Amino acid sequence: MTLQKKLIILGSLLGGLSVAFGAFGAHALKQILTEHGRADTFELAVKYQFYHTLALLAMAALVDKLNESKASWSALLMTSGIIVFSGSLYILSLSGKTIWGAVTPIGGVLLIAGWLLFLLSTKNK
Repeated sequence: MTLQKKLIILGSLLGGLSVAFGAFGAHALKQILTEHGRADTFELAVKYQFYHTLALLAMAALVDKLNESKASWSALLMTSGIIVFSGSLYILSLSGKTIWGAVTPIGGVLLIAGWLLFLLSTKNK
């Protein structure tokens, strides 16, 4: 399977999950998020997931202009960052356990590294 196809599949799945999580948080989870005072935190997790999903789809559109190896690593870092950054915020929002906030910066570092490698993946022509 080509990198482009993998990125489109990954972006499509993560994008769909972003919409589902956003809707679920706004409706089914509204009470628990309000009780924990974490509706804004949950929304931030959804936004960052969606932003980086769009980055993965942009990468798919630009794949012929990128170094495939570096782009693959960039996608892996961004996906890992989404899981760690947004995932820790989802857990924090639903559990109310603030210790999960200590995990979030690790996800942020993964996202930043993904963006930097995306930059470095551009081919010199």
